[in-house]
Amino acid sequence: MTPQEYNYLRDFLRSQSGLDLADDKRYLVEARLGPIARRAGIADLSALISALKLGGDVKLRTAVVEAMTTNESSFFRDRTPFDHYRNVIVPHFLEDRAMKREVKVWCAAASTGQEPYSLSIASREDGRLNGWRLNILATDLDETVIDRGKAGVYSQFEVQRGMPIQLLVKYFAQQGDMWELDTAIRNMVRWQKFNLLSSFAGLGRFDIIFCRNVLIYFDRQTKSEVLSRLADALEPDGYLVLGAAETVVGLSDRFEAQPNCRGLYRPLSRSAAGAQPAPPGLRTIGRVA
Repeated sequence: MTPQEYNYLRDFLRSQSGLDLADDKRYLVEARLGPIARRAGIADLSALISALKLGGDVKLRTAVVEAMTTNESSFFRDRTPFDHYRNVIVPHFLEDRAMKREVKVWCAAASTGQEPYSLSIASREDGRLNGWRLNILATDLDETVIDRGKAGVYSQFEVQRGMPIQLLVKYFAQQGDMWELDTAIRNMVRWQKFNLLSSFAGLGRFDIIFCRNVLIYFDRQTKSEVLSRLADALEPDGYLVLGAAETVVGLSDRFEAQPNCRGLYRPLSRSAAGAQPAPPGLRTIGRVA
C-alpha cells in the first residue's frame, strides 16, 4: 500500500464515517482490511483500494467502513456517567417531567448494546422512574453490531466487564457459555442504523444524549459539526453525556459544562425565536416497571 493509497483510504473513511485515521495506523489498516480483501477475493490492499475508487460495490464499501470503526464497549463503562444519570439527570426529570412522565434517550454509536442496556437496568433498579415511559434509541452505523445488540446475547468475557454479579443473575439467563439478556430489558431499547454524519432531523428531540468515546475519532471540523447538531437534537433542559477524554471546549459554544460533573453538559439557553421546531417524537418503546 503506497502513501498515496493510504491517503485515499483516509479520505474515504473520513467522508463515509467521520473517522480521522492517523498517520501511524497503517498496521491497523492491514490487520482489519486484510480479511475483508480475502473474503471478497481481492488480491491485496492495493487492489482493495482500487475497487473502492471504482465506487460501485456498496457491500465492499460498507464492509471497509464497518471494519475500521471501533466497537469497544462494556456494561456500565467508566461508571461516572451512570452516577451522573442517577444523581443529577434523573432527579431533574422527576421534577421537570412529573406530569409527562416520559424521558427520551439517544445512545449514539451504541455498538453491541452494553450502554443502552446498562441504562435500562439502572432505571429499573433505581425505582424512581417506575411507571414512566423510558424511550431509548440505540444507533450505530455497523449493521453487524446492531444485530448483536438486538439479540442481547453476550459471552462470559463481555458480561464480566462491568456487570455486577447480582445484576447478571437477575437480568440474564445463562445459555451454555453465553448469557441472554431479559426480554423486558431488551424491549426498552429501539435499534436503528445511523451515521453521525447524516442529518439528525428525522430522529426527533431527546432529553438525554449519550455520545461517548465517539468524537475522539473525528477531526476538529467534524467534531464541531456533530456537536452543533447534537445541540439541535436536545430539549432545552436536556443533557449531553460525553466520554472522559472528550470536551466541547474550543469546539462548540452551544453547551455549558455542569459543575463537578465530568463529561456532562447542557445546552445553552436560546430564545424561542431562534429555536427550531421539534421533529416528530419517538414512539413509546418501553415502560419502566
